[in-house]
Amino acid sequence: MVNIRPFKAIRPIKNLAEKVASLPYDVLNSEEARELGEVNKYSFLHIDKAEIDLDPTISPYDPAVYQKAADNLEQFELDGWLGREANPAFYIYQLTMNGRPQTGLVVCTSIDDYTNGKIKKHELTREEKELDRIRHVDACDANTSPIFLTYRGKEAINTLVESWVNENEPEYDFESFHGVQHKVWAITDTYILEDLSAAFSEVKALYIADGHHRTESAVKVGLKRREEFPDAGPEAEFNFFLSVVFPEEQLEILDYNRVVNVPIEADFLSKVATSFDVEKVGKEAFKPEKPKQVGMYLDGNWYKLTAKSEVIPNDVIGQLDVSVLQSQILTPIFGIKDIRRDNRIDFVGGIRGLEELERLVDDGSHSVAFAMYPPTMDDLLSVADAAEIMPPKSTWFEPKLLSGLFVHDLESK
Repeated sequence: MVNIRPFKAIRPIKNLAEKVASLPYDVLNSEEARELGEVNKYSFLHIDKAEIDLDPTISPYDPAVYQKAADNLEQFELDGWLGREANPAFYIYQLTMNGRPQTGLVVCTSIDDYTNGKIKKHELTREEKELDRIRHVDACDANTSPIFLTYRGKEAINTLVESWVNENEPEYDFESFHGVQHKVWAITDTYILEDLSAAFSEVKALYIADGHHRTESAVKVGLKRREEFPDAGPEAEFNFFLSVVFPEEQLEILDYNRVVNVPIEADFLSKVATSFDVEKVGKEAFKPEKPKQVGMYLDGNWYKLTAKSEVIPNDVIGQLDVSVLQSQILTPIFGIKDIRRDNRIDFVGGIRGLEELERLVDDGSHSVAFAMYPPTMDDLLSVADAAEIMPPKSTWFEPKLLSGLFVHDLESK
């Protein structure tokens, strides 16, 4: 049902993998990336956020930045820090965080599967963010960061992957950001490659877990290449993009919390109480224990908010916790309707902890914080299957896939 295939990766030499591998470009700002790049000349941030090697006054979207990315990618190869595989391969990428492993397969997926709806999305994208990665991929002529995909697991795939892991030594094995253990195995055996491709042909759909902007950008560059090279066949590399696919049962979605900077009126709690049962917890942080609970931090105290049954819709989008908060508090009380563009609301990934919510309120930069109960993988798949779109900032996945371990050359220059 879905088409995956092996590819000739550009990847770090074994003793530099830990130094090359970096956090994804979109979880760091330019200043944070510059600091990391200054102390590590091998960091893939010199490619993924190449503005760190230019004057700080230059915009991250200046054409010089994209050219610098392409130049740095080429230089990393010339210096021998990155090497090219002689033969196509699949790669197993295992990340272990807090004792919980998730094991995915690094592959190339088809842009046709995306345009035909076999690779499903659950978020909208913003044009300016797409354009940034389109320019980056176009200049580098490569997918430099993988798309994080998931699927409803198949026993045959799990068995093949587990067997390879148990019988072979990893190419890379190191611990990096947030104490995550990263292991990579290369699969070059022709029979195993064929068996995995055949097993995935039985998978009905893939789902974007993280990387909607990267997906849109990769696909649009591929379609652009088709116009530029009309004589290229369907097997041309630009018809495929770099992905890591994980069985959904191994993944965990963390909370994606909200902080709001709006003056709090005297009757605020009574307004909240029309839709939620409000219980004052006190100074001890309250993390929601089940769906339809929200932790609220206000004036140095935590509150437990439990949504009343009559305000919870039955539809797949409306019943999400972030949707209930939006419909019952953010819009009617604060007047925040478009959370993608309203600068009175910010978002805090669950990896930062509830302490970060307290800090943002206590320092006066925000007036109130909301700790959310995360959606489940079933929620995500159901939304995507229904061709619906989750509210912005609904899901936060950890651990993050590192960039720089795999690059997919589009081979069109």
